[in-house]
Amino acid sequence: MSISDLYTTRLHEQNKGHFASIVKLALHDHRINDAEFKLLERLANRLDITKSEFDAILKNPANFEAISPDSYDERLERLYDLTKMLFLDKNPTIDKTSTMDRIAVGLGFPVENVREIVKEAIKFFLKEPDVEDFKNVIKKVNPIKHES
Repeated sequence: MSISDLYTTRLHEQNKGHFASIVKLALHDHRINDAEFKLLERLANRLDITKSEFDAILKNPANFEAISPDSYDERLERLYDLTKMLFLDKNPTIDKTSTMDRIAVGLGFPVENVREIVKEAIKFFLKEPDVEDFKNVIKKVNPIKHES
Protein backbone atom coordinates (compact mmCIF):
# COMPACT_ATOMS: atom_id res chain seq x y z
CA MET A 1 0.00 0.00 0.00
CA SER A 2 1.38 3.38 -0.98
CA ILE A 3 1.40 6.59 1.07
CA SER A 4 -1.28 8.06 -1.20
CA ASP A 5 -3.50 5.03 -0.53
CA LEU A 6 -3.10 5.53 3.20
CA TYR A 7 -3.99 9.22 2.92
CA THR A 8 -7.04 8.43 0.78
CA THR A 9 -8.15 5.82 3.30
CA ARG A 10 -7.69 8.25 6.22
CA LEU A 11 -9.61 10.95 4.35
CA HIS A 12 -12.44 8.54 3.59
CA GLU A 13 -12.54 7.41 7.24
CA GLN A 14 -12.68 11.10 8.27
CA ASN A 15 -15.55 11.62 5.84
CA LYS A 16 -17.48 8.62 7.18
CA GLY A 17 -16.98 9.81 10.76
CA HIS A 18 -18.06 13.32 9.82
CA PHE A 19 -21.12 11.97 8.02
CA ALA A 20 -21.99 9.86 11.08
CA SER A 21 -21.80 13.01 13.24
CA ILE A 22 -24.21 14.75 10.89
CA VAL A 23 -26.58 11.76 11.05
CA LYS A 24 -26.45 11.91 14.86
CA LEU A 25 -27.51 15.56 14.70
CA ALA A 26 -30.32 14.70 12.29
CA LEU A 27 -31.48 12.04 14.75
CA HIS A 28 -31.39 14.52 17.63
CA ASP A 29 -35.22 14.44 17.69
CA HIS A 30 -35.24 10.65 17.03
CA ARG A 31 -36.30 10.95 13.38
CA ILE A 32 -35.01 12.20 10.06
CA ASN A 33 -37.44 14.41 8.17
CA ASP A 34 -37.52 14.88 4.39
CA ALA A 35 -35.39 18.04 4.36
CA GLU A 36 -32.77 16.39 6.58
CA PHE A 37 -32.74 13.26 4.41
CA LYS A 38 -32.21 15.32 1.25
CA LEU A 39 -29.33 17.17 2.92
CA LEU A 40 -27.84 13.85 4.05
CA GLU A 41 -28.01 12.54 0.49
CA ARG A 42 -26.24 15.64 -0.87
CA LEU A 43 -23.57 15.50 1.83
CA ALA A 44 -23.02 11.77 1.32
CA ASN A 45 -22.43 12.43 -2.36
CA ARG A 46 -20.01 15.28 -1.61
CA LEU A 47 -18.14 13.15 0.94
CA ASP A 48 -17.96 10.09 -1.38
CA ILE A 49 -20.07 7.96 0.94
CA THR A 50 -21.28 4.85 -0.92
CA LYS A 51 -24.89 3.66 -0.77
CA SER A 52 -23.93 0.73 1.49
CA GLU A 53 -21.93 3.05 3.80
CA PHE A 54 -24.85 5.52 3.79
CA ASP A 55 -27.27 2.77 4.86
CA ALA A 56 -24.89 1.43 7.53
CA ILE A 57 -24.29 4.89 8.98
CA LEU A 58 -28.02 5.69 9.02
CA LYS A 59 -28.69 2.39 10.78
CA ASN A 60 -26.10 2.94 13.51
CA PRO A 61 -24.05 6.17 13.37
CA ALA A 62 -22.44 5.37 16.73
CA ASN A 63 -20.37 2.67 14.99
CA PHE A 64 -18.38 5.33 13.13
CA GLU A 65 -15.71 7.34 14.90
CA ALA A 66 -15.35 11.04 14.19
CA ILE A 67 -11.74 11.83 13.26
CA SER A 68 -10.67 15.45 13.65
CA PRO A 69 -9.74 17.13 10.38
CA ASP A 70 -6.13 18.09 9.78
CA SER A 71 -6.46 21.61 8.40
CA TYR A 72 -8.25 24.74 9.57
CA ASP A 73 -10.30 24.94 6.36
CA GLU A 74 -11.40 21.32 6.81
CA ARG A 75 -12.50 22.12 10.38
CA LEU A 76 -14.47 25.08 9.06
CA GLU A 77 -16.13 22.89 6.43
CA ARG A 78 -17.06 20.35 9.11
CA LEU A 79 -18.47 23.10 11.31
CA TYR A 80 -20.42 24.40 8.30
CA ASP A 81 -21.98 20.98 7.56
CA LEU A 82 -22.85 20.31 11.19
CA THR A 83 -24.32 23.78 11.71
CA LYS A 84 -26.35 23.45 8.54
CA MET A 85 -27.90 20.18 9.74
CA LEU A 86 -28.57 21.46 13.23
CA PHE A 87 -30.23 24.68 12.05
CA LEU A 88 -32.02 23.35 8.99
CA ASP A 89 -35.28 24.30 10.70
CA LYS A 90 -34.02 27.86 11.38
CA ASN A 91 -34.90 27.42 15.06
CA PRO A 92 -31.99 28.33 17.36
CA THR A 93 -32.62 26.89 20.83
CA ILE A 94 -30.48 26.70 23.97
CA ASP A 95 -30.10 22.94 23.45
CA LYS A 96 -28.84 23.39 19.90
CA THR A 97 -26.52 26.20 20.97
CA SER A 98 -24.92 24.07 23.68
CA THR A 99 -24.59 21.23 21.16
CA MET A 100 -22.80 23.66 18.84
CA ASP A 101 -20.43 24.61 21.67
CA ARG A 102 -19.46 20.95 22.08
CA ILE A 103 -19.10 20.50 18.31
CA ALA A 104 -16.82 23.53 18.00
CA VAL A 105 -14.58 22.35 20.86
CA GLY A 106 -14.55 18.81 19.42
CA LEU A 107 -13.41 20.18 16.06
CA GLY A 108 -10.46 21.84 17.75
CA PHE A 109 -11.55 25.46 17.98
CA PRO A 110 -10.08 27.28 21.01
CA VAL A 111 -12.36 27.15 24.04
CA GLU A 112 -11.95 30.89 24.64
CA ASN A 113 -13.41 31.63 21.17
CA VAL A 114 -16.15 29.00 21.04
CA ARG A 115 -19.03 31.24 22.21
CA GLU A 116 -18.21 33.86 19.57
CA ILE A 117 -17.69 31.22 16.87
CA VAL A 118 -21.03 29.56 17.67
CA LYS A 119 -22.83 32.91 17.82
CA GLU A 120 -21.48 33.89 14.40
CA ALA A 121 -22.13 30.44 12.93
CA ILE A 122 -25.77 30.49 14.02
CA LYS A 123 -26.32 34.11 12.97
CA PHE A 124 -24.73 33.40 9.62
CA PHE A 125 -26.67 30.21 9.06
CA LEU A 126 -30.00 31.84 9.57
CA LYS A 127 -29.14 33.77 6.36
CA GLU A 128 -28.43 30.56 4.32
CA PRO A 129 -24.75 31.17 3.44
CA ASP A 130 -22.44 29.13 1.30
CA VAL A 131 -19.36 27.43 2.73
CA GLU A 132 -16.80 30.01 1.53
CA ASP A 133 -18.73 32.91 3.09
CA PHE A 134 -19.06 30.83 6.27
CA LYS A 135 -15.31 30.17 6.49
CA ASN A 136 -14.54 33.88 6.07
CA VAL A 137 -16.93 34.91 8.87
CA ILE A 138 -15.54 32.33 11.32
CA LYS A 139 -11.95 33.29 10.47
CA LYS A 140 -12.81 36.88 11.42
CA VAL A 141 -13.95 35.87 14.93
CA ASN A 142 -11.16 33.34 15.35
CA PRO A 143 -8.13 35.39 14.27
CA ILE A 144 -5.31 32.88 14.35
CA LYS A 145 -2.70 32.11 11.75
CA HIS A 146 -4.62 29.99 9.28
CA GLU A 147 -3.05 27.09 7.46
CA SER A 148 -4.11 26.57 3.87
